[in-house]
Amino acid sequence: MPLSFDEHERIPVVVQDVDTHQVLMLGWMNHQSLDHTFTTGHVTFWSRSRDELWEKGATSGNFLNFVSMHKNCEDNSLLVQARPEGPTCHTNNVSCYYREIEREQDLP
Repeated sequence: MPLSFDEHERIPVVVQDVDTHQVLMLGWMNHQSLDHTFTTGHVTFWSRSRDELWEKGATSGNFLNFVSMHKNCEDNSLLVQARPEGPTCHTNNVSCYYREIEREQDLP
């Protein structure tokens, strides 16, 4: 089955460190960023805020080196496995998922 993109021709992508299996980040891809990822070997997203390609690491040097891509059972999200060069999060953390939620504090 072909991938199921949203109304803006984007699909959500979870990025996982292929060696540690840690979830690193969530981003969005479109046809152009998918092609760029496979062509360059660097995980590339579509920036929803800037409406342009976003090659992770192009400005920081913290590239995500593409290893493999898998689609879910409903063809509407992707799992990308990568080898990071440095921290993935813009806060300089290894993962964007570094803050644990405490129900009493963080949830309505």
